Amino acid sequence: MEHKSYLYQHYTWPELGEVAKKQPVVILPIGSVEDHGPHLPLDTDNFLIWSICEAAAERAAGEILLLPQMPYGFETHHMDFPGTIDIGMEHLLNFVLDITKSIARHGFQRILIADGHGSNMPILELVARRTILETDSLCATFIWPSLAIQEIRKVRQSERGGMAHACELETSVYLHLDRNRVQMDKASKEIELPQSEFMWLDLLEGSPVLLMDHWTRFSKSGVVGDPTLATAEKGRIIFEAVVEALLRLVREFKNRPRGERTDYH
Repeated sequence: MEHKSYLYQHYTWPELGEVAKKQPVVILPIGSVEDHGPHLPLDTDNFLIWSICEAAAERAAGEILLLPQMPYGFETHHMDFPGTIDIGMEHLLNFVLDITKSIARHGFQRILIADGHGSNMPILELVARRTILETDSLCATFIWPSLAIQEIRKVRQSERGGMAHACELETSVYLHLDRNRVQMDKASKEIELPQSEFMWLDLLEGSPVLLMDHWTRFSKSGVVGDPTLATAEKGRIIFEAVVEALLRLVREFKNRPRGERTDYH
């Protein structure tokens, strides 16, 4: 197997110690195994976030060290759909925190948690905060569409709620990366959440009030959004915009100044 210099697991332990001296940004991709409607595979979140992170790492000339992917996420609300794998919220928090604290222990000062599944985010934000509070490293997390909101808005055709899950967004990027695994003949629009001034689901236009019920109470296909508007060309534009934004984020984060802590007791 070809040695890939951006892959954490391709190094021996003495080699990894030398890599730490160069202080690349360590990225942990995390996704999920869950329903994505009748038209997308269960691996959608994993496939998209890994593809984004690996493309960035390939272009980063040593600035990124990519950890093995964490393939499972918090899915209790999706468990009515066969195939979904659920990791409880407390277990997920502690598991991912154990990973980041291990990385910090080995001397890496900058850690990014790259998320491909929306419901992981509240948990991963706590992981990042605790990593900072409990180690000497700086840790942050993001969900990938948030890196290129303006570029995505330019190609978006769906209404609010049309880019939430198995939607115009995710389906387009999957079409770009692997058209043969998307069953577009089974794609259908489903945006059935109750109308609200304050609560909705959308990966680009987050609602001011957060509420997440069991998924089958508002989606019978698993879809929340409009995948019928997805195209591979939209996916190409979105994918490239996110990868390039991730590269900019890495370079900024790597050199982010950090003030001295002062205890005024």
